Amino acid sequence: MPVFTHSKKYNEVMTMIVVESGEMQNIERAYVRNGLPLASLMEQAGAAVAELATKIIIQNKLKKVTVLCGKGNNGGDGFVAARFMSLMSDVTVIVANEYPSTDLGKLNFQIIPDKVNVIAYAEKPDECLNAVNDADILVDAIYGISFRDIPDPMSAELIRACNKNDKAVKIAVDTPSGIVCNTGEIPDECFHADYTVSFTALKPLHVLYPSTDYCGKVSVAKIGIPQPLVDTCTYVMKTTDEFVESHPLKEKKKSAHKGTNGTLLSVCGSLGMSGAVVLSGTAALRCGVGILKSAVPESIYPIVASKLTEAVFIPLEQTENGLISINSFDKLQYEILGKTSAVLIGCGLGTGNDMAELVSAMLSTSTKPVVLDADGIKAISINKDILRMTGAPVIITPHPGEMAELTGTDVADIQKNRYNIARDFACEYGVTVILKGANTLIAFPDGNVYVNLTGNNGMAKGGSGDILAGMVASFLAQGAGFDEAAIYGVYYHGLLGDKCTEKYSPRTMLPSDMLDEMKYVIK
Repeated sequence: MPVFTHSKKYNEVMTMIVVESGEMQNIERAYVRNGLPLASLMEQAGAAVAELATKIIIQNKLKKVTVLCGKGNNGGDGFVAARFMSLMSDVTVIVANEYPSTDLGKLNFQIIPDKVNVIAYAEKPDECLNAVNDADILVDAIYGISFRDIPDPMSAELIRACNKNDKAVKIAVDTPSGIVCNTGEIPDECFHADYTVSFTALKPLHVLYPSTDYCGKVSVAKIGIPQPLVDTCTYVMKTTDEFVESHPLKEKKKSAHKGTNGTLLSVCGSLGMSGAVVLSGTAALRCGVGILKSAVPESIYPIVASKLTEAVFIPLEQTENGLISINSFDKLQYEILGKTSAVLIGCGLGTGNDMAELVSAMLSTSTKPVVLDADGIKAISINKDILRMTGAPVIITPHPGEMAELTGTDVADIQKNRYNIARDFACEYGVTVILKGANTLIAFPDGNVYVNLTGNNGMAKGGSGDILAGMVASFLAQGAGFDEAAIYGVYYHGLLGDKCTEKYSPRTMLPSDMLDEMKYVIK
């Protein structure tokens, strides 16, 4: 039977890489060139699907299984799965569009046991729809990773029928049918999976939008391809799990003191936005920074100081509307050029012409790594070239709206092209981009991209981003490389959210609950 690897999201799955369809096919061809039979991959792929389905059948005492198969090798995987599941369940196989056209598909179609009910939609559409409607488990093996167009009319009708069956557990084989593998695009109708079993590695559709919403819980089954073949492939993304596993947080030396644990200068807050300072500052301290210097407008200093007792405060001259004044630049520059190890700019900072001037001035003169968040990002959106002029590493942490403002597009375009936009911006401007959202992407100036699989929708509340910014900046200040700081921050931020859902529902959990979990999660 296949071997599954595990982590905290994706049906408790950890995988190392995200591979496009063409490269996956190259891996399979290399497998065959090494004298290994492709038939064994299909056998193990079908067995992996059957293993998951069987667990669900046993746990929920289900009986009727319907497997929908296409004409290609994805359909062949479905035939194998049907054969295994027929050992303990009532199984119906639907030929969704055409009879098998590949050699392996034909072979596995021919050896389906007689007790399996096999029907073709082209010949008995009503009987097929009844089998879909009556099923306790629906297995989608119509289209695979080569799908690029829209479903044929017969398959589309079956997919719609599957989606209307609310009582059935829905499992997709490698990809939910109707989704373009490399982009996550859904040209028309797609299968709405509760579970997706991917083979060998994740594919882009499993982590990109809008497709990831229709994949359900994703597991990665190892189906017999030797790991050296996988290790040498060209991938589009790695997962943060892989990085954290191979680059664990360093333990503090016994001789460490506050001076050796780094000094973070936080330039955040404005009138009415003291909470952002508290959340980001607490997160930075909990992550282990030795000294937090919090530079805030003088009007909110008493509020923040009462809640952030471990920080050192730098009250600053402010404008009439409660923003940090441009007249404070000399004082900030003195701090930046002093013993500061890293700078956090932007949480609750406010916007305006003076703020844009102040942020640009700090960036252009900083010699220390900078994390630019929220209003700090907005401040440079009309002067992005400042990112090229700074001599220090910069990490920006935009949500889709801020990324749209930076790139002169709209949120819909950002969400459709998250990978390309984040990577291209990072390469063009020489910064690290943390594009927030479910499955946060981290794009580096060298073109490498990581995708984060921790976290949940309970984190989609105001204040979560402030915590992330504080965490990333804290790791930077403690001496982590910008790649480590970005990945640690995003990974552990999501993990904190996952821990919170073990105590609270996603609806009721708050960002401040994540701060409480930090003392248990970050060692």
